[in-house]
Amino acid sequence: MMNKNEQPQLTLYRQRFIPAQCIPLKDDVIAEQNEEYILTTWKTINPKTAFDHGSSCYLLKDGVKISKFYRPDGSLLYWYCDIVQYTFDEAKNTLTVTDLLADVIIYPDGRTKVVDLDELADALEKGLITQEQAISGLRQLDHLLSLLYRDKFDRFQAILNDKGL
Repeated sequence: MMNKNEQPQLTLYRQRFIPAQCIPLKDDVIAEQNEEYILTTWKTINPKTAFDHGSSCYLLKDGVKISKFYRPDGSLLYWYCDIVQYTFDEAKNTLTVTDLLADVIIYPDGRTKVVDLDELADALEKGLITQEQAISGLRQLDHLLSLLYRDKFDRFQAILNDKGL
């Protein structure tokens, strides 16, 4: 990817299988981007009572998007890890982030919860996701959980925390 001084700013898209949608994240603000990651800040697309804004780190080589979800008062609700697939279109300067459905939530007290595996199974069963995407997503999930279980997740957290996001 080119840096933003050489061409227009990258446009991010979020693609989901359930519900089927691909939307531009036009209101997300890219705080920093390089070959390793993209950092963004954002407000929720659909207002929620538990959180209303956050920051994300798109880890381009790991197939993971790590986000911090903040309550309206600015306190951390939790870290949310999406297992994703990235598709970069150089000609259009777009990055489509496809949600591979499996997610991990890490609470401030350290509790960890894996969610949406039922959605992954449903999507595979209904042919909404390819077998290759499901296999890739499960391997990425395993890698992320290995890091969490070995207390190595802090390297991902540090990227956002060191930038004050």
